[in-house]
Amino acid sequence: MDLSAAGFLRALDLIGTCVFAASGAMLAVRARMDIFGVLVLSVVTAVSGGVMRDLLIGVVPPGAIADWRPAGLAVLTGTLCFVWPTLVQRLRHPVQLFDAAGLGVFAATGARAALDHGLNPPMAAMLGMLSGIGGGMVRDVLMARVPVVLRSEIYALAALLGAATVVLGNMLNMPVEAATAAGAALCLFLRMMAIFRGWRLPVAARNGASEGE
Repeated sequence: MDLSAAGFLRALDLIGTCVFAASGAMLAVRARMDIFGVLVLSVVTAVSGGVMRDLLIGVVPPGAIADWRPAGLAVLTGTLCFVWPTLVQRLRHPVQLFDAAGLGVFAATGARAALDHGLNPPMAAMLGMLSGIGGGMVRDVLMARVPVVLRSEIYALAALLGAATVVLGNMLNMPVEAATAAGAALCLFLRMMAIFRGWRLPVAARNGASEGE
């Protein structure tokens, strides 16, 4: 991978860190947490997916720990959301919007990182999905909410398809920047459609059986 592609992926990672941090911080602000709680949720949401990704591909210590910038950016983002929440709350569904953006970016960069470390295409797509959904899962667990990935909303599927797009682009010898951007954009599009158009996965029919059976 050339230096321009590496710089592009690094910039995407930092963007994903920022928007995921904002999703965690705004959720904490809505729950009326103190500044410490806001910052903790901001940092955990921002770095969890990347840490999971790095540990699974053998990058030790993970980038979010070895480099101060991801955590520092998350703290800065959380502080801004705490001090000026009205700037973000003017958006419609701010938590979901930031979460969708982070999901797309981390799913794409996670798949790219997996490919760069020699994983086969199916596992690279799965790792990209995990990288995308990891931060949101940890955030929701800390907030005592059912993780959005376990609901019928299109979330993990969007991340998987975005990551698969990166893998497919790699198989077709597309430029790294183009394949990664396409994967992130597809994931973001699918997630936004789920939010604003109500796209959902089918759920199991109850078939009239009682709950205890």
